[in-house]
Amino acid sequence: MAAQLHLSLSLPTRLSLSTSHRPRMAASTSNSEKPAPISGRKLRAAVIGGGPAGSSAAEALAAGGVETFLFERAPSGAKPCGGAIPLCMLDEFQIPSHLIDRRVSRMRIFSPSNLEVDFGKTLLPHEFIAMLRREVLDSFLRSRAESSGATLITSLVTDLEIPESNNSPYVIHYIAGDRSGRKEKIAVDVVVGADGANSRVAKAIGAGDYAYAIAFQERIKLPDEKMKYYEDLAEMYVGNDVSPDFYAWVFPKCDHVAVGTGTVRAKRDIKSYQRAIRERAGPKISGGKVIKVEAHPIPEHPRAVRVQGRVALVGDAAGYVTKCSGEGIYFAAKSGRMCGEGIVRASEGGTRMIGEGDLRREYLKEWDGKYVATFKVLDLLQSVFYGSNAAREALVELCDDEYVQRMSFESYLYKKIAEGNRWKDAKMLFDTVGSLIRCKIVGRKREVLNY
Repeated sequence: MAAQLHLSLSLPTRLSLSTSHRPRMAASTSNSEKPAPISGRKLRAAVIGGGPAGSSAAEALAAGGVETFLFERAPSGAKPCGGAIPLCMLDEFQIPSHLIDRRVSRMRIFSPSNLEVDFGKTLLPHEFIAMLRREVLDSFLRSRAESSGATLITSLVTDLEIPESNNSPYVIHYIAGDRSGRKEKIAVDVVVGADGANSRVAKAIGAGDYAYAIAFQERIKLPDEKMKYYEDLAEMYVGNDVSPDFYAWVFPKCDHVAVGTGTVRAKRDIKSYQRAIRERAGPKISGGKVIKVEAHPIPEHPRAVRVQGRVALVGDAAGYVTKCSGEGIYFAAKSGRMCGEGIVRASEGGTRMIGEGDLRREYLKEWDGKYVATFKVLDLLQSVFYGSNAAREALVELCDDEYVQRMSFESYLYKKIAEGNRWKDAKMLFDTVGSLIRCKIVGRKREVLNY
């Protein structure tokens, strides 16, 4: 949720992808070592997963001179997603305007007691939150990666052979996506795992388990007069009824709305939370027809291991989804691009072999230096503001402050630390503490009355 962003202030042994015991390939290419040149060909990279992370990595790799293979299981589908992206992503990733379904310039946040706050009063005339359908965005990014020289392979990746030496290749085993179902394989020098929260690549390299949320979403086609209400409006709801540790949403799409919720602690109850958000939205979405039901895991924190040997994880596979907001599209695309560009730099345009040290230096160190603090602070904020209905009341109350709104949008829309006023920042801190104290008292009284 954008409201929290400124309150903080980036041939080897064959193994199955689910195998728990792997040969540990030694890290190679230290900062002082010159990578070995490749003779008669270019560095070969396999990118597993064709979402924003994988497509952005493949585009950067291919454009930089690396022979690139992009594996995608279902090009016509996409991960269930609210589909909101920040304004800066449109320019940074050259997203054409015709892909945008809605330009959201009005946002409403509803507290557990249904206190309603308009969270968009400080948006400038040219500012908005872009709403897209993931199937549209993902298809565009994959096509652009192909145009840059990547080879798209429609298939299900089944196995990864981990090399026992620094000079041996990784071998990708896959089942062709056509009706033949034939089994094939390809040898590569580098693997980029962009295959989502349930990443098989991550399991293959022993990247470790992590907590995840489950997101559930219904796409609901509304009558024209009701769709008009959501023309440029997005709604967010908080409360134990819709989620014990996240938020629920109603986001506008081209000709329908996406209505959903998520939770980490109570996954079994996700459908009851979904019924609750439909009840909270009430007559605004009544009479609509459900045209699609979606559910998907969302990582809750970065994985313990994101680089192993010549394998790197990006996007959801690496755990790059922020707490509080659940934002992942921008960070997926950004991590994919940073990883791809890092490999290009380390390999000198695909002319030299790389090692684990190169991936850590050119990708992981750069990513952590830019974003790790953001993830840690948003983790803290979620634990503070999503822990109880009383704290959620405090959060919504704070969102009514125009300074909080402006600083939040500066941080969210442009992915940079907003330059605030130190006196107003001090006042915001004071107001935050005051709201928490006051709403905890109010929350106790409300619970007694409800009982």
